[in-house]
Amino acid sequence: MKWAACTPPYFRFAVKVPRAITHEAALRRARASLERFLAEIAGLGEKRGPLLLQLPGSHVFDARVAGRFFELLRASHDGPVVCEPRHASWVTAGADALLTRYRVARVAADPARASGLERPGGWPGLVYYRLHGSPRTYWSRYDAVFIDALARSIGSLPASVEAWCMFDNTASGAAIENAHQLRART
Repeated sequence: MKWAACTPPYFRFAVKVPRAITHEAALRRARASLERFLAEIAGLGEKRGPLLLQLPGSHVFDARVAGRFFELLRASHDGPVVCEPRHASWVTAGADALLTRYRVARVAADPARASGLERPGGWPGLVYYRLHGSPRTYWSRYDAVFIDALARSIGSLPASVEAWCMFDNTASGAAIENAHQLRART
């Protein structure tokens, strides 16, 4: 894949699972779409990082549906997976147990759509922050206090835990600045 060839050796891509699987199919009857998606990104090879499952705010945690999907996913993909739910029902011991069982980390998001979703959860072997900008989503720049706290949080993780941080406050160009600030502190 051209993207893999055009990036430095240490670079890895976080790849978002298509909306057709996460939103339209709501993780149901996704075998064909998932197989096609995994085949399409196979060219990234060793540069493929976490797969991101971003769920709509209406997606209530259902252990049966989520378990079936993660079982299907894990039958074809052994790499890192993160889930960004946007419904409070995903901040429960049952949801965390299911995510842990399938080695899926729950994204720590800002702004969080429900209490608890601002903190990482699920499988503890991976921590993934997805920061959209606050208070104005996609526009707001994070201040030094926020970046310092984030750097301390990431810095306190055990060496065995992989950490990712994606800044999505791109509308004003703040994402690059915030990423550089975080990089300088970690």
